[in-house]
Amino acid sequence: MPGIAQAAPGVPAGPAGQGVAAPGTGPDATRGTGGRTYSSPAERTVVTSRPGAEAGEKNARAKGAQGVQGVQDPSTSIYLTAHTAMARSIEMRAHIIDYDAPALDVVVSWGDGTTDTYSLPAGGSSDARDLKHTYTDLGTYDVKVTAKDAAKGTEAVNELKFTTKGAAFTAHEPTRLLDTRAGVGAAKAKVGPRSSVALKVAGTAKVPAGATAVALNVTATNTSGPGHVSVASRKDWAEGGETSNLNFAAGQTVPNLVIEAIGEDGYIHLFNGGWEPVDLIADVTGYFAPSPADGWGALSPTRVVDTREGLGTAKGQVPGQGTFGVEIAGRAGVPKGAGAVAVNLTVTNPRSAGHLTAYPSGKAAPATSNVNFTAGQTVANSAVVPIGPDGKINVRNGGWDPADVVVDVVGYYTPESRSALVAHGFPYRLLDTRKDSWGGWKAGPLKARTHFPMRLEGDTTTPDVDGWVLNTTVTNTRGNGFLSVTPDPNFWSDYANGTAVTPPRPVASALNWTKGATVANVAQTPGGKGGMIDLWNQGWEDTDLLVDLLAYYQTN
Repeated sequence: MPGIAQAAPGVPAGPAGQGVAAPGTGPDATRGTGGRTYSSPAERTVVTSRPGAEAGEKNARAKGAQGVQGVQDPSTSIYLTAHTAMARSIEMRAHIIDYDAPALDVVVSWGDGTTDTYSLPAGGSSDARDLKHTYTDLGTYDVKVTAKDAAKGTEAVNELKFTTKGAAFTAHEPTRLLDTRAGVGAAKAKVGPRSSVALKVAGTAKVPAGATAVALNVTATNTSGPGHVSVASRKDWAEGGETSNLNFAAGQTVPNLVIEAIGEDGYIHLFNGGWEPVDLIADVTGYFAPSPADGWGALSPTRVVDTREGLGTAKGQVPGQGTFGVEIAGRAGVPKGAGAVAVNLTVTNPRSAGHLTAYPSGKAAPATSNVNFTAGQTVANSAVVPIGPDGKINVRNGGWDPADVVVDVVGYYTPESRSALVAHGFPYRLLDTRKDSWGGWKAGPLKARTHFPMRLEGDTTTPDVDGWVLNTTVTNTRGNGFLSVTPDPNFWSDYANGTAVTPPRPVASALNWTKGATVANVAQTPGGKGGMIDLWNQGWEDTDLLVDLLAYYQTN
């Protein structure tokens, strides 16, 4: 279908009895999610000698630097390689070679005040040892390995600088970084077909240079044909990828939340995958950096506002240009100290076109939007909203006529949580029901009124991931409906042996659609106790479903 980026299939859906689709047997979704490898070659090994130590002075004279510490010793070398294993941990291989047959005492200083030690026996050795350490705080650390030779009176040292893979969240007042209609953040011109725009994020608008990921509301507008927008930390990934962050048809204005890694140059890239020019808008609401800040708190989706019922605010439609406050902190599982909340905003029964804006209480309404709608449309979009000092957020109806508003809370950010974001760098397709798949499951639409259990981690009963950031898209929709994304209460083995219990049908929606529409939205959700989630087709007609991994949250 036009406007949908294609990719290799992940896990297909297929019928498996009343009310449930065949469970997904896909690979561990955390694998292949990037991370960095750090290394310090053996040539960087440096020897220091105690004053008067004969071996040290001979070595110094041989190098023409008598009395000067920091002399390379050709008989001892240390080669270090390290990888960002999980959000807060380092996996390092220390390869120590010394053929002069000494006994060596090795000290590993992790840079946070902790050390590990081990010994290498005499007899000449080449020892490659795998080491692992978990940091309490996110950040950058100087890791040093010292091999001490008591007989020679020398110490061989090599070190590397290591930055944790995970990043913590800092809320940012909604601010426009990109608007091609006005020349903000890029040239004042539509983004051409099959072309991209580079947007400077880190080091801009109070987003620090050290930020590694960003929460943006991206909007496509002034569209004259169908298409999609892909966002990635590198231009080639944005242009060459086979997934999409949002989809649009001619004449539509479509937003979607994007949580994306920032490139090492401080930029992200937005690709217009359509065949007609389009205007792009991007509003920042927060950023992630490898330093102490707010961690993620996962929640099952909980409805906190429904103006149709008077839940959370007055009963009745929100007037045009009207605003209401929502008490968030201390409610629906959100702690009082939370700095921001992740919500799904839905507008329904609007009497004319308009937009919704969510922002922290105590602040003026910003010139940004979270949801755009037309008359009679039901549409949802995810948002990350800073919480005001009184524990509230505000929601404004930017249209000129009344509309109903629904707010579902899906998570929060707080200093007390250790769960850090691990951004993928580009969307990675996990599921496409339009395609055949490996593993013996036949692809096909997600059946009406069923849920599809998807295993996102390996076969485990102790999930490593606290929450998932997924871009969900429905297409080939045969009627109206909505999608729910929730944690699954079963283990994979329960589905395998036929003892799985049917989860209760959720109320909260992740996205809404009408017949024939292609709609995308971000879903942030915890996994169940077995690392599984449920994707619910709440409509009365079958639909195709695509799921792309953007990021995940980890504690370790």
